[in-house]
Amino acid sequence: MTSSSTPTPESPHMPQGYGITTDPATAPSWEAIVDRIAKSRNYWIGSTRPGGRPHVMPVWGVWVDGALHFSTDPASRKGRNLARQPEVVVNLESGDDVVILEGTVEKITDRAALARFADAYDAKYEFRPDPDDPGSFAYAVRPRVAHTWLEKDFPNTALRWRFS
Repeated sequence: MTSSSTPTPESPHMPQGYGITTDPATAPSWEAIVDRIAKSRNYWIGSTRPGGRPHVMPVWGVWVDGALHFSTDPASRKGRNLARQPEVVVNLESGDDVVILEGTVEKITDRAALARFADAYDAKYEFRPDPDDPGSFAYAVRPRVAHTWLEKDFPNTALRWRFS
């Protein structure tokens, strides 16, 4: 999986009382946002249980090929949710330096992509997943929409990023 598109920043749609004044022309680069994503240690994955109830769990992950990659056991609640309904939301661990990704989870099956995931994961966490283990499942979230802001300057930094 490779990403060929850079998202377009735009002001988010929020009620007038929020005071959003962000000018997308002065937005940080998407590369700066990706740097924030890549440097995060933990990522909160929000999935949907059967019946519609939310389920949120932290995972370790890496940004590779334009997507957030992580692993989970397919028999776990999260794994079963993803198999049934692949739409997810991902939040970084910080509520002050906010990045929220919305997208669809894809199971990674390409051996080269699994190797890149394992290499990046090992470099970041000093733990190498075995890409050749048939019981090992890795997933990628390619964002459709991202929301970003810095809490210290919320009205002036809130952006929505749209991917083509």
